[in-house]
Amino acid sequence: MGVLRIGRGKVIVARQNTFLYHLFVILFGVIMIYPIIWMMASSLKPNTAIFTEASSLLASPVKWDNYAIGWRGFGNVGFDTFFLNSAFVTVLVVIGTLLSSTTVAFGFARLQFRLKTFFFVCLMVSMMIPMQVTMIPQYILFDGLNWINSYKPLIVPAFFGGGPFFIFLIIQFIRGIPRELDEAATIDGCSTYGIFARIILPLCKPALVTASIFAFMWTWDDFLGPLIYLNDTALYTVSLGLRMFSDPAAVTDWGAMFAMATLSLLPQLLVFLFFQKFLVQGIATTGIKG
Repeated sequence: MGVLRIGRGKVIVARQNTFLYHLFVILFGVIMIYPIIWMMASSLKPNTAIFTEASSLLASPVKWDNYAIGWRGFGNVGFDTFFLNSAFVTVLVVIGTLLSSTTVAFGFARLQFRLKTFFFVCLMVSMMIPMQVTMIPQYILFDGLNWINSYKPLIVPAFFGGGPFFIFLIIQFIRGIPRELDEAATIDGCSTYGIFARIILPLCKPALVTASIFAFMWTWDDFLGPLIYLNDTALYTVSLGLRMFSDPAAVTDWGAMFAMATLSLLPQLLVFLFFQKFLVQGIATTGIKG
């Protein structure tokens, strides 16, 4: 009987711990997602009720016109143009990041060359350099190339620099792939490029998807880069389009801004939902196989 009581006590304690854990996770999740829910609710409110009724998540009356007004954009430039611009820049940046990062990562993880350690140290150090340090030299360089007011400063560096974070992420994943696969491919007559294309790339799918998701989100949300290099309204991305709703010298259309901000979250949400499995797998495997 005493053993049964001890066993029941352990089960009760385990259930209580499980309940408390899930309660904490749910409460923490609600706190994290509340600003997004508030923004979505505010996108359906009149401007006069957004801040006067900020504690209420129910819009009364519901104002769907905020989405129509926001979608019309400014002047002759609709918000659909901003979405297309962001999609164009983001897709090319993701492609360029994957091409350059995988190539550099394969070189560090599998090839032997002079000053390899030195360049790897430079790679790690570059991860610690904030963007503000290189911002002015980059602007001077791109201005000398007459690339200002174009997408080239935003896209071209991705094809040649990738990103230290993505390179390191893929290096860690490739190091976890057995070298015996490379040796077997070499015996079958496969070249270094063949090993990279036929062996490494297919096995790096989780890491590549993880890098793609991060590159997509960071590029889609980027505000400082387009703000520095783009001057023409027709070239603006979504982040700059949202900024145009805020006018300190006049009345800010908060409802339309929140409506377009809600729509701007949809691409990121869809990407995360569809590729969540690969994201978790890529982060877990790169962490374990370092």
